[in-house]
Amino acid sequence: MNLEEYFVRTGYKGSLEKQDLETLTDIFQHHIRAVPFENLSIHCGEKITLELEHVYNKIVQRKRGGWCMENNQLLGWVLKRLGYDASFLGAYVFNPHQNAYATIMTHLLVKVVIDGKAYIVDGGFGVSYQMWQPMELVSGKDQPQAPGIFRFTEKNAVWYLEKMRRKQYIPNQNFSNSDLLEKKECRKVYMFSLEPRTVEDFCFQCTYLQTSPDSLFTKKSICTLQTTDGFRALIGWTLTETTYNYKENMDLVEFVTLEDDEVEKTLKEKFNITLDQKLVPINVKGFYTI
Repeated sequence: MNLEEYFVRTGYKGSLEKQDLETLTDIFQHHIRAVPFENLSIHCGEKITLELEHVYNKIVQRKRGGWCMENNQLLGWVLKRLGYDASFLGAYVFNPHQNAYATIMTHLLVKVVIDGKAYIVDGGFGVSYQMWQPMELVSGKDQPQAPGIFRFTEKNAVWYLEKMRRKQYIPNQNFSNSDLLEKKECRKVYMFSLEPRTVEDFCFQCTYLQTSPDSLFTKKSICTLQTTDGFRALIGWTLTETTYNYKENMDLVEFVTLEDDEVEKTLKEKFNITLDQKLVPINVKGFYTI
Protein backbone atom coordinates (compact mmCIF):
# COMPACT_ATOMS: atom_id res chain seq x y z
CA MET A 1 0.00 0.00 0.00
CA ASN A 2 1.42 3.37 -0.98
CA LEU A 3 0.12 6.86 -1.67
CA GLU A 4 1.78 7.15 -5.06
CA GLU A 5 -0.23 4.22 -6.43
CA TYR A 6 -3.45 5.66 -5.00
CA PHE A 7 -2.82 9.01 -6.69
CA VAL A 8 -2.11 7.29 -10.00
CA ARG A 9 -5.52 5.65 -9.57
CA THR A 10 -7.30 8.96 -8.99
CA GLY A 11 -5.17 11.07 -11.35
CA TYR A 12 -4.26 13.60 -8.65
CA LYS A 13 -0.96 15.37 -9.39
CA GLY A 14 -1.12 18.33 -7.02
CA SER A 15 0.68 19.18 -3.81
CA LEU A 16 1.22 16.59 -1.09
CA GLU A 17 2.89 19.04 1.28
CA LYS A 18 -0.01 21.29 2.27
CA GLN A 19 -2.71 20.17 4.67
CA ASP A 20 -5.09 22.97 3.71
CA LEU A 21 -8.71 23.07 2.54
CA GLU A 22 -7.81 23.72 -1.10
CA THR A 23 -5.58 20.62 -1.27
CA LEU A 24 -8.16 18.52 0.57
CA THR A 25 -10.86 19.58 -1.91
CA ASP A 26 -8.66 18.75 -4.89
CA ILE A 27 -7.76 15.30 -3.54
CA PHE A 28 -11.41 14.65 -2.70
CA GLN A 29 -12.72 15.64 -6.14
CA HIS A 30 -10.20 13.43 -7.89
CA HIS A 31 -11.37 10.53 -5.75
CA ILE A 32 -15.09 10.86 -6.45
CA ARG A 33 -14.49 11.28 -10.21
CA ALA A 34 -12.25 8.22 -10.44
CA VAL A 35 -13.67 5.79 -7.86
CA PRO A 36 -17.30 4.73 -8.32
CA PHE A 37 -19.78 4.25 -5.50
CA GLU A 38 -20.86 0.68 -6.24
CA ASN A 39 -22.12 -2.56 -4.70
CA LEU A 40 -21.49 -4.85 -7.68
CA SER A 41 -19.59 -7.39 -5.58
CA ILE A 42 -22.88 -8.47 -4.00
CA HIS A 43 -24.31 -9.26 -7.43
CA CYS A 44 -21.34 -11.06 -8.93
CA GLY A 45 -20.55 -13.52 -6.17
CA GLU A 46 -17.89 -11.59 -4.24
CA LYS A 47 -17.79 -10.88 -0.53
CA ILE A 48 -17.21 -7.30 0.65
CA THR A 49 -14.73 -7.13 3.51
CA LEU A 50 -13.49 -4.11 5.43
CA GLU A 51 -9.82 -5.03 5.94
CA LEU A 52 -7.93 -1.98 4.67
CA GLU A 53 -5.54 -4.07 2.56
CA HIS A 54 -8.50 -5.70 0.79
CA VAL A 55 -10.14 -2.31 0.22
CA TYR A 56 -6.88 -0.91 -1.17
CA ASN A 57 -6.42 -3.90 -3.48
CA LYS A 58 -9.99 -3.66 -4.75
CA ILE A 59 -10.13 0.08 -5.39
CA VAL A 60 -6.53 0.95 -6.24
CA GLN A 61 -5.11 -2.17 -7.85
CA ARG A 62 -8.23 -3.75 -9.37
CA LYS A 63 -9.69 -0.33 -10.28
CA ARG A 64 -13.07 -1.05 -8.74
CA GLY A 65 -15.24 1.15 -6.57
CA GLY A 66 -16.99 0.45 -3.29
CA TRP A 67 -19.61 1.62 -0.87
CA CYS A 68 -19.11 4.14 1.96
CA MET A 69 -17.25 1.76 4.29
CA GLU A 70 -14.70 1.12 1.54
CA ASN A 71 -14.46 4.52 -0.17
CA ASN A 72 -14.33 6.60 3.00
CA GLN A 73 -12.04 4.19 4.82
CA LEU A 74 -9.51 4.45 1.98
CA LEU A 75 -9.94 8.21 1.79
CA GLY A 76 -9.43 8.51 5.55
CA TRP A 77 -6.24 6.42 5.33
CA VAL A 78 -4.88 8.67 2.58
CA LEU A 79 -5.65 11.87 4.50
CA LYS A 80 -4.09 10.56 7.72
CA ARG A 81 -0.96 9.51 5.84
CA LEU A 82 -0.72 13.03 4.42
CA GLY A 83 -0.88 14.52 7.92
CA TYR A 84 -4.49 15.64 8.08
CA ASP A 85 -6.39 15.48 11.37
CA ALA A 86 -8.95 12.93 10.12
CA SER A 87 -11.33 10.63 11.99
CA PHE A 88 -14.37 8.48 11.25
CA LEU A 89 -18.01 9.14 12.16
CA GLY A 90 -21.13 7.02 11.74
CA ALA A 91 -24.46 8.09 10.23
CA TYR A 92 -28.05 6.85 9.96
CA VAL A 93 -29.40 7.15 6.42
CA PHE A 94 -32.86 8.62 5.75
CA ASN A 95 -35.41 6.37 4.04
CA PRO A 96 -37.93 8.61 2.22
CA HIS A 97 -40.41 5.76 1.66
CA GLN A 98 -40.64 5.17 5.40
CA ASN A 99 -40.14 8.88 6.17
CA ALA A 100 -37.66 7.87 8.86
CA TYR A 101 -33.96 7.48 9.53
CA ALA A 102 -32.51 3.98 9.66
CA THR A 103 -32.32 2.40 13.09
CA ILE A 104 -28.82 1.00 12.52
CA MET A 105 -25.69 3.01 11.76
CA THR A 106 -24.76 2.00 8.22
CA HIS A 107 -22.92 5.01 6.81
CA LEU A 108 -19.26 5.75 7.50
CA LEU A 109 -17.94 9.27 6.87
CA VAL A 110 -14.79 11.26 7.54
CA LYS A 111 -14.34 14.34 9.72
CA VAL A 112 -11.30 16.53 9.02
CA VAL A 113 -10.14 19.43 11.19
CA ILE A 114 -8.12 22.21 9.52
CA ASP A 115 -6.98 25.28 11.49
CA GLY A 116 -9.56 24.58 14.18
CA LYS A 117 -12.48 24.22 11.73
CA ALA A 118 -14.22 20.86 11.29
CA TYR A 119 -15.29 19.59 7.86
CA ILE A 120 -17.23 16.54 6.73
CA VAL A 121 -15.65 14.68 3.82
CA ASP A 122 -17.96 12.00 2.41
CA GLY A 123 -16.84 10.20 -0.74
CA GLY A 124 -19.25 7.32 -0.35
CA PHE A 125 -22.84 8.32 -1.01
CA GLY A 126 -23.11 8.55 -4.77
CA VAL A 127 -25.72 9.90 -7.20
CA SER A 128 -27.01 13.44 -6.63
CA TYR A 129 -26.44 13.29 -2.85
CA GLN A 130 -22.68 13.03 -3.32
CA MET A 131 -21.07 16.23 -2.05
CA TRP A 132 -18.35 17.65 -4.30
CA GLN A 133 -16.54 19.69 -1.67
CA PRO A 134 -15.78 19.18 2.02
CA MET A 135 -18.61 20.69 4.03
CA GLU A 136 -17.91 22.94 6.98
CA LEU A 137 -19.52 21.53 10.09
CA VAL A 138 -21.73 24.49 10.97
CA SER A 139 -25.44 24.43 11.70
CA GLY A 140 -28.02 26.20 9.57
CA LYS A 141 -25.67 27.47 6.86
CA ASP A 142 -26.52 26.89 3.19
CA GLN A 143 -23.47 25.47 1.40
CA PRO A 144 -24.04 25.70 -2.38
CA GLN A 145 -22.16 23.21 -4.54
CA ALA A 146 -22.54 22.01 -8.14
CA PRO A 147 -24.97 19.20 -7.16
CA GLY A 148 -27.23 21.65 -5.27
CA ILE A 149 -27.45 23.31 -1.87
CA PHE A 150 -26.37 21.22 1.12
CA ARG A 151 -27.05 22.17 4.73
CA PHE A 152 -26.25 20.80 8.17
CA THR A 153 -28.59 21.38 11.09
CA GLU A 154 -27.64 20.49 14.65
CA LYS A 155 -30.16 19.69 17.40
CA ASN A 156 -29.30 18.19 20.79
CA ALA A 157 -25.84 17.11 19.60
CA VAL A 158 -27.29 15.30 16.58
CA TRP A 159 -26.36 16.61 13.14
CA TYR A 160 -28.68 16.35 10.12
CA LEU A 161 -27.69 16.67 6.45
CA GLU A 162 -30.20 17.73 3.82
CA LYS A 163 -29.94 18.74 0.19
CA MET A 164 -32.00 21.03 -2.03
CA ARG A 165 -31.94 20.23 -5.74
CA ARG A 166 -32.85 22.10 -8.90
CA LYS A 167 -35.75 21.36 -11.19
CA GLN A 168 -35.24 18.40 -13.52
CA TYR A 169 -35.62 18.18 -17.30
CA ILE A 170 -36.26 14.60 -18.46
CA PRO A 171 -36.26 14.27 -22.28
CA ASN A 172 -37.46 10.64 -22.21
CA GLN A 173 -40.91 11.06 -20.73
CA ASN A 174 -41.25 7.29 -20.30
CA PHE A 175 -39.11 7.81 -17.20
CA SER A 176 -40.85 10.92 -15.87
CA ASN A 177 -42.49 8.90 -13.09
CA SER A 178 -39.59 6.52 -12.49
CA ASP A 179 -39.18 5.42 -8.88
CA LEU A 180 -35.50 6.29 -9.30
CA LEU A 181 -36.34 9.99 -9.62
CA GLU A 182 -36.33 12.12 -6.50
CA LYS A 183 -39.67 13.93 -6.37
CA LYS A 184 -38.98 16.33 -3.52
CA GLU A 185 -36.86 19.43 -3.99
CA CYS A 186 -35.55 19.27 -0.42
CA ARG A 187 -34.41 15.88 0.81
CA LYS A 188 -33.09 14.62 4.13
CA VAL A 189 -29.93 12.55 3.60
CA TYR A 190 -28.63 11.27 6.96
CA MET A 191 -28.06 12.10 10.62
CA PHE A 192 -24.96 11.56 12.75
CA SER A 193 -23.23 12.43 16.00
CA LEU A 194 -19.64 13.53 16.52
CA GLU A 195 -18.77 10.41 18.50
CA PRO A 196 -15.57 8.98 16.95
CA ARG A 197 -16.01 5.61 15.27
CA THR A 198 -13.71 2.86 14.07
CA VAL A 199 -14.04 0.60 11.05
CA GLU A 200 -14.71 -2.25 13.48
CA ASP A 201 -17.95 -0.50 14.45
CA PHE A 202 -19.26 -1.34 10.96
CA CYS A 203 -18.43 -5.06 10.68
CA PHE A 204 -21.96 -6.23 11.51
CA GLN A 205 -23.48 -3.66 9.14
CA CYS A 206 -21.14 -4.71 6.34
CA THR A 207 -22.37 -8.31 6.61
CA TYR A 208 -26.02 -7.32 7.09
CA LEU A 209 -26.16 -4.98 4.10
CA GLN A 210 -24.84 -7.59 1.68
CA THR A 211 -26.90 -10.53 2.95
CA SER A 212 -30.24 -9.32 4.31
CA PRO A 213 -33.25 -9.47 1.96
CA ASP A 214 -34.34 -6.18 3.59
CA SER A 215 -31.17 -4.39 2.51
CA LEU A 216 -31.32 -1.87 -0.31
CA PHE A 217 -28.03 -3.25 -1.58
CA THR A 218 -29.33 -6.78 -2.12
CA LYS A 219 -32.34 -5.36 -3.98
CA LYS A 220 -30.41 -3.19 -6.42
CA SER A 221 -27.16 -3.47 -8.34
CA ILE A 222 -25.69 0.02 -8.20
CA CYS A 223 -22.74 1.75 -9.84
CA THR A 224 -22.47 5.55 -9.83
CA LEU A 225 -19.66 7.93 -10.70
CA GLN A 226 -19.33 11.69 -10.49
CA THR A 227 -18.26 13.54 -13.65
CA THR A 228 -16.97 17.05 -14.25
CA ASP A 229 -20.53 18.35 -14.81
CA GLY A 230 -22.82 15.83 -13.11
CA PHE A 231 -22.92 12.09 -12.52
CA ARG A 232 -23.83 8.82 -14.18
CA ALA A 233 -25.50 5.82 -12.59
CA LEU A 234 -26.24 2.25 -13.61
CA ILE A 235 -28.98 0.79 -11.42
CA GLY A 236 -30.08 -2.63 -12.59
CA TRP A 237 -30.42 -2.20 -16.36
CA THR A 238 -31.17 1.55 -16.18
CA LEU A 239 -28.38 3.94 -17.14
CA THR A 240 -28.86 7.53 -16.00
CA GLU A 241 -26.69 10.49 -16.97
CA THR A 242 -27.31 13.76 -15.17
CA THR A 243 -25.89 17.15 -16.15
CA TYR A 244 -26.08 19.77 -13.41
CA ASN A 245 -27.45 23.21 -14.26
CA TYR A 246 -27.95 22.23 -17.90
CA LYS A 247 -30.24 25.25 -18.12
CA GLU A 248 -30.72 28.01 -15.56
CA ASN A 249 -31.73 26.21 -12.34
CA MET A 250 -32.45 23.04 -14.34
CA ASP A 251 -30.65 19.68 -14.33
CA LEU A 252 -30.78 17.42 -17.38
CA VAL A 253 -31.61 13.79 -16.49
CA GLU A 254 -31.27 11.27 -19.33
CA PHE A 255 -32.41 7.65 -19.00
CA VAL A 256 -31.81 4.59 -21.16
CA THR A 257 -32.64 0.93 -20.56
CA LEU A 258 -29.83 -1.50 -21.41
CA GLU A 259 -30.02 -5.03 -22.75
CA ASP A 260 -28.20 -7.75 -20.80
CA ASP A 261 -25.32 -7.85 -23.25
CA GLU A 262 -24.81 -4.07 -22.96
CA VAL A 263 -24.32 -4.00 -19.17
CA GLU A 264 -20.68 -5.11 -18.95
CA LYS A 265 -19.69 -2.97 -21.95
CA THR A 266 -21.33 0.05 -20.29
CA LEU A 267 -19.52 -0.62 -17.00
CA LYS A 268 -16.22 -0.57 -18.88
CA GLU A 269 -16.93 2.46 -21.06
CA LYS A 270 -18.79 4.66 -18.57
CA PHE A 271 -17.28 3.61 -15.23
CA ASN A 272 -13.93 2.02 -16.18
CA ILE A 273 -14.93 -1.16 -14.35
CA THR A 274 -14.13 -4.68 -15.49
CA LEU A 275 -15.59 -7.42 -13.31
CA ASP A 276 -13.89 -10.76 -12.66
CA GLN A 277 -17.21 -12.60 -12.41
CA LYS A 278 -20.56 -12.39 -14.16
CA LEU A 279 -22.86 -9.62 -12.90
CA VAL A 280 -26.52 -10.41 -12.33
CA PRO A 281 -28.29 -7.00 -12.52
CA ILE A 282 -31.25 -6.38 -10.24
CA ASN A 283 -33.55 -3.42 -9.57
CA VAL A 284 -36.36 -4.14 -7.15
CA LYS A 285 -38.45 -1.02 -6.64
CA GLY A 286 -37.40 0.69 -3.45
CA PHE A 287 -36.22 3.86 -1.82
CA TYR A 288 -33.02 4.48 -3.80
CA THR A 289 -33.40 7.73 -5.72
CA ILE A 290 -31.19 9.93 -7.83
